[in-house]
Amino acid sequence: MEILRKNEYDEAIEMRKKFRVVVNGKEYVVEVEEIGDSVESRKVERVERRREAPVKIEEREAEQVKGAVTAPMPGKITKINVKVGDEVKKGAVVAMLEAMKMENEILAPNDGVVKEIKVKEGANVNRGDIIMVIE
Repeated sequence: MEILRKNEYDEAIEMRKKFRVVVNGKEYVVEVEEIGDSVESRKVERVERRREAPVKIEEREAEQVKGAVTAPMPGKITKINVKVGDEVKKGAVVAMLEAMKMENEILAPNDGVVKEIKVKEGANVNRGDIIMVIE
C-alpha cells in the first residue's frame, strides 16, 4: 500500500474524472485517472458509415430459385414431412420449424413435386434460408 502526502493526494483526486458511458444499452458511471504525459495520444477521426440493410446471399438465391420453400424466421427444423419425389398440394405442411419455443408449420407455396431438400431435421436455419424446392 502506498501512502500519499496531502498534496500528492489532492493532485491524484484532481486528476480523476467521472464519465457516464453506455455499453449495450446499459449505463455505467466510470472514474478515470489521468496519468500524465507518459501516454501517447492520437487524434481519432469519426467515420460516418452508411447503414444499409444487409442482404444475405441465401435470400438472393431464394428469390432466383423457382419453387423455393424458405424459412420465415430463424429457428430449428424439427420435422421434414416429405421426401424427394413426393407430390404435394399448395398449403400442405412440408416441415416444422421451432422458433421461440413454438412449433411453426412450413407450408408448400404451390402444387408440385419435391425436387430437393436442402436441410436435415435438427438443422438451424435463418430467415430466408432455403429449406426445400418444390416444382
